[in-house]
Amino acid sequence: MSTPAAILGSALAGLLAGLFGVGGGVVLVPLLVYAMKFDPHRAIGTSLAVIVPVAIASLARHHLAGHVVWKTALWVALVAGVAGWLGAELSTHLAGSVLKRAFAVFLLLVSLKMLFWG
Repeated sequence: MSTPAAILGSALAGLLAGLFGVGGGVVLVPLLVYAMKFDPHRAIGTSLAVIVPVAIASLARHHLAGHVVWKTALWVALVAGVAGWLGAELSTHLAGSVLKRAFAVFLLLVSLKMLFWG
């Protein structure tokens, strides 16, 4: 992958993270899998490492704007953290091809829900 493509993909991930709260999985995983030829397991792990500073920067700006409900954020983070650990454990037992298809189905279902049913 060329440096300009990496920079554009990274900028898109950061922009979408701040704008919509997405970017790591939605942008970086496909970028890493298809443009950088990562296997899905490494793409997911690398994406999670990259999104931490992006999330912190985006969170800081949303906090300054008063858009963070901290009580909800803390309990959701606790539950999601435990579930994230379990999901990562499950992913280690799945083939990369299964992960790619499951991710595609997930994105499709979320997209259809948002497009047609708000």
